[in-house]
Amino acid sequence: MQLGISTPSLSQTIRSLEEQFGVRLLDRTTRSVALTEAGEELLGKLNPIIEGLHNALDGVNAFRHKPAGKLRLAVHPVAAVTVIAPLIARFVAEYPEIRLDICVDCERKDIVSERFDAGIHLGDGVAQDMIAIPISGKFRLNTVASRNYLDRSGPLSSPDDLAQHNCVKYCWADGAVGQSWKFRNSEQLVEVNVKGSLEVNNLDLALRAALDGVGVAQLPEATVAPFIAQGSLAPVLPDWPPQWTDFALFYSSRRHVPVKLRALVDFLRRQSRQSAPGESGVIARTAPVRLKLHEDVRLVANAH
Repeated sequence: MQLGISTPSLSQTIRSLEEQFGVRLLDRTTRSVALTEAGEELLGKLNPIIEGLHNALDGVNAFRHKPAGKLRLAVHPVAAVTVIAPLIARFVAEYPEIRLDICVDCERKDIVSERFDAGIHLGDGVAQDMIAIPISGKFRLNTVASRNYLDRSGPLSSPDDLAQHNCVKYCWADGAVGQSWKFRNSEQLVEVNVKGSLEVNNLDLALRAALDGVGVAQLPEATVAPFIAQGSLAPVLPDWPPQWTDFALFYSSRRHVPVKLRALVDFLRRQSRQSAPGESGVIARTAPVRLKLHEDVRLVANAH
């Protein structure tokens, strides 16, 4: 039978309903079974409900077979600008039935309790109960300053010289104000505790401060490259490149991966494979992109 149950079981179920309602729902003969007037009335009232249930189940099944629906992401500000923003148009074109909802914040969100599908943050520090997938290579930073600042300040030949300079401290993550900058040359790793008159967790504001000559800044290579090319910023300590980590997409391992999230994972992996050899990240040397998203900004300015 289409219902997947035996005739005796079905008959017993109908009899139980008739006893519960106190009316006969079916007229039975040795040759046929037909609805009574009460049965027809009941079926007429139930049909819209049954049809709605079928439609609801069909809608849920569609999510198993095609990427669709809202995809909520909690994204680190730097990843939003340098990794996600340049890919949005391509992703939306490839998956037009997915609606992206992106929350940009330095803080690493609890994606389960806050009902995000996934997060994109610094690769280190992802909780052990999460699935983490690297979506970029080792992320490059550049140490830069404006020509105006360098003309009026002392020379920089080694990381130790930063102690004599005003540094713009960009807050990469919640609770980390960027006071420690790490450098590596061919022989050693050096960590310097920098000081300065500005601490900020907004990438655009840190970039603007560097352009305006506030001080030395350590910012993503993809963000500062166009300004270096046009001469607004100059790289400092070129023999001491900063050390940094990668970004990772992470999501809960305690549930089935929705098709829409699997589509994003596969898409980012394809973009990574298509990146040119030797380039860092899914996107390399991209001009800065300005996003109007849910970014929280904190500014601390002190007399120096």
